[in-house]
Amino acid sequence: MTKAELIDAVAEETEQTKREVATVVDAVLEHIKKALQKGDKVQLIPFGSFEVRDRKKREGRNPKTGEKLTIPARKVPAFHAGKDLRDSVNKGKKR
Repeated sequence: MTKAELIDAVAEETEQTKREVATVVDAVLEHIKKALQKGDKVQLIPFGSFEVRDRKKREGRNPKTGEKLTIPARKVPAFHAGKDLRDSVNKGKKR
């Protein structure tokens, strides 16, 4: 599902205009991004949570030349699905 498809679906379900829904979706995403930039964790219970994780510096290789190189440490955004989301994805599947 693309962002446009999400906006269409929410607009239809809530009987709001696509423009209004797009504004809300953009605002939500922007606030999540700003919180992560500050290092805050964003919890959307029971959907899941967004957080920033630290990646350590590591050794890698240039795929073209095979030359060793150091990949610097950095921060990466991560999403952890909540129980409700995990259960809904696995609903109906046999284990």
